[in-house]
Amino acid sequence: MRYKGRVGTGFSEAVMADLARAMTARKTPPASDVPAEVARDAKWVRADLVAEVDFTEFTADGVIRHGSFLGLRQDKDAGQVTLEEPQEEPKMGDDSKIGGVQISNADRKVFPDAGCTKGDVARHYARVGPRMIELMGHRPLSLFRCPSGIDGQCFFQKHDSGGMPDALSRVSIEQSDGDAADYLYATRPESLIAAAQMGSLEYHIWGARVDRLDRPDRLVFDLDPDEGLDWPDVRAAAFELRDALAALGLQSGAIVTGGKGVHVWLALRRTRGWETVKLFSKTFAHVMAAQNPDRYVATMSKAKRKGRIFIDWLRNERGSTAIAPYSLRARPGAPVAVPVTWEELGNLDSANGFRMGDIAARLDRPCPALAVQDDLQSLTDGAIEKLQAWSET
Repeated sequence: MRYKGRVGTGFSEAVMADLARAMTARKTPPASDVPAEVARDAKWVRADLVAEVDFTEFTADGVIRHGSFLGLRQDKDAGQVTLEEPQEEPKMGDDSKIGGVQISNADRKVFPDAGCTKGDVARHYARVGPRMIELMGHRPLSLFRCPSGIDGQCFFQKHDSGGMPDALSRVSIEQSDGDAADYLYATRPESLIAAAQMGSLEYHIWGARVDRLDRPDRLVFDLDPDEGLDWPDVRAAAFELRDALAALGLQSGAIVTGGKGVHVWLALRRTRGWETVKLFSKTFAHVMAAQNPDRYVATMSKAKRKGRIFIDWLRNERGSTAIAPYSLRARPGAPVAVPVTWEELGNLDSANGFRMGDIAARLDRPCPALAVQDDLQSLTDGAIEKLQAWSET
């Protein structure tokens, strides 16, 4: 055995649990050339599993750089693995460098049914990058990565566990257990393209920016319908939430998520902390459910959701995320989450009707989300009192 480095990304909790069950412990390293600084804290297992790992290159020391776990190979025995030798890098065309970022395996099919490649994904984020950064820049991110495409292993990543590109920025955030971790965030279009190079398809964002993590500036209600409901039900619910918020003096906008639902959201002045925003959104959702019990539910219970729409207010907790405007969704057809005007929403046939090819024309028009973002709302004492009075009717 030869030591070839470490792999720090590509592991979901479920995959880690499966790997732990499949591994067999041993006391000594299976290779004699393990660096002392690595061996010092390592826990060893028998080298009888075969994993497929994606990586960008070998370093001068012969170890892999930017390794990402793709899955176990059940079709190979450990004894069949041979030393992989680097081949001469093929000459790259100009289209392999997108937005100043070198894209490897640009022709790899990421959305097989739609025929969209990794290069197409990078070009999408180069195209929408300036607008996305205006809306979601400087917010902690949760990346949904599918290094081998949507039919392969996909996983969420919010921490920098090593190997992520320098174009993504880092911020240290104290977590609920008291420990601090480095979170990723984007500051420029190159950040999004570089994340796409690492297999990122979806970008999910916090409701606060890194300069004031304790002061959310975004409130989101995610309308998540039961499978038996049709699109007109969801669309009507979005308008009902809009009108209910307006009755409290709050103006909102809409984003079709690229899935089944709609985000009804508003931009906030940074005058309230997470607890107030969370309590307001929770109360609002529960009042809507109490007054329309046949249509809405405000709890996550699948059993209670049957035939109803879940008003997901949990997006408004510290550390929770929502899909970013103009983000792709890792779903068949390569749909895109798109901000729309209320008038436009009334004419849409679905929440997942926008594709990459539709976005260029939209970029030539004013962005509905930027209009909402510029119209800052306040959770004033008056708005909270109106909500309280409404809850008692």
